[in-house]
Amino acid sequence: MATSARGVVTVDLAAVVANWRLLHDRHAPGAVAGVVKADGYGLGAGPVARALYAAGCGHFFVAQLGEGMALRAAIGPGPMIAVLNGFAPGADEDAGLMPVLNTLGDVARHRGRPAILHLDTGMARLGLDAREQARLAEDAELRNSLDLRFVMTHLACADEPAHPLNALQAARFAEAAALFPGIPRSFANSSGSFLGQGFASDLARPGCALYGINPQPGGPNPMRPVMRLDVPVLQVREIGTGDTVGYGASWGAPRPSRIATVAAGYADGYLRSLSGRASAAIGDRPVPLVGRVSMDLITLDVTEFPDVVQGTQVTLIGGPSCSPDELAAACGTIGYEILTSLGPRYARVYLPA
Repeated sequence: MATSARGVVTVDLAAVVANWRLLHDRHAPGAVAGVVKADGYGLGAGPVARALYAAGCGHFFVAQLGEGMALRAAIGPGPMIAVLNGFAPGADEDAGLMPVLNTLGDVARHRGRPAILHLDTGMARLGLDAREQARLAEDAELRNSLDLRFVMTHLACADEPAHPLNALQAARFAEAAALFPGIPRSFANSSGSFLGQGFASDLARPGCALYGINPQPGGPNPMRPVMRLDVPVLQVREIGTGDTVGYGASWGAPRPSRIATVAAGYADGYLRSLSGRASAAIGDRPVPLVGRVSMDLITLDVTEFPDVVQGTQVTLIGGPSCSPDELAAACGTIGYEILTSLGPRYARVYLPA
């Protein structure tokens, strides 16, 4: 790839598996699923899920039916694949997937079929709200007609351990799930796995932590880094003091400078909001991004790197000072967005588990 203008996302599947095992050890004796929605958070749902399945993960979650069908084709029969957004009326229900029931209408349509019931306890997105839960509690016939494999809820503030909604959701979930004695429960997400034993269940559902995103914002990251994005330098030019770079002439050289142009931009998921705020890396040294991020190109100040030439590889994500979390902090977002924005023009390379 050194002579190509194409960037390469390298995914360390052994690190993904190590992160799953760390979460599994924290959550024992309950099981730990793999959330691989949005194409495995941008890193490839099929390769990630195959590596996790080989390591012993038997439960997977996606967001949409199409994602579930693609994942089933990628990993074959065996593990549970649940669709968080549920099945629309008339959807193919013979694809070997399990719907998450989010409304009373879903409940009525799926009598007698394997499913997961979502109980909303404070997120106010999907799931049966308190009124629907009360109606289901009053309808023993409907409740007893269900073939539930899990009841679940979703934490809204797990990345803020002191937030009072965490304890409130735990209490609400315990009360609502008591309507279904003997049915396994699914509770914690990535950050919820670090909230303590009161948030353990029969099945945790981590997503971001599998991919190296810090589940404890503000504290040390216990997860192994999983991905790296390397792109080649297309051109290096010399500019003088006061010369400007890029759209809007937003950056002017404070000295005679060397500027490297790199083949990545916001069309590839390298966010425009990183303009003037981020660093890349050459080897183990940070190199500043200068000028605005454009659709296909970014520019770096390589004045301190005299050996940089056309074809030199630059690490945009995953190197020193440019982890997904660090880039996210630089532009006011979260590491999830950095990963899920990775564009299709990058090649994907997988290191074996």
